[in-house]
Amino acid sequence: MPDALPRTSHVMHKVSSPPGLVAMLPWLALAVAVALLDQLSKQWVLDSLHLGQVVPVTGFFDLVLVFNPGAAFSFLADHGGWQRWFFTGLALIICSWLLVEIWRHRTEKLLPTAFAMIIGGAIGNVYDRLVHGAVVDFLHFHYAGYSWPAFNLADSAITVGVVLMLWGQFRHGHPPAPEKPS
Repeated sequence: MPDALPRTSHVMHKVSSPPGLVAMLPWLALAVAVALLDQLSKQWVLDSLHLGQVVPVTGFFDLVLVFNPGAAFSFLADHGGWQRWFFTGLALIICSWLLVEIWRHRTEKLLPTAFAMIIGGAIGNVYDRLVHGAVVDFLHFHYAGYSWPAFNLADSAITVGVVLMLWGQFRHGHPPAPEKPS
């Protein structure tokens, strides 16, 4: 009498799964490291300087303590406070999108590094907005009467991340368009 149920093979097949969350861990660790270094440096400045104090380091670089309620270059800094929540929300939305991009590119190196640096910097500045109501800036470069607005390690990480992201996009490029028949 034939079996009513089909027989199964007793041979074990190795199940291969794509890298999952474990593959994202290095990039998440980098983002956390950037945010922590940013916060440690800001805490050192908060403990060492008083608001507006300038400590010359070289002829072109000072340590200062300033609070920026706006965005880069103090954009919208003189508005009524709504920008604090706007930039916090915007940063969280962008970080969420970048986490998805890290997932999509988790087997690569350059783009996830770029995304992680941006996320780490953004989280460092979001923390400032939530805790201090503004971003703590302290690195000030100047030369021959020209002055760059003060910034922090988070801003530096975001800038380096964006440059790496653009480089990665240009380096990988887009697939060539199909040739048109003559």
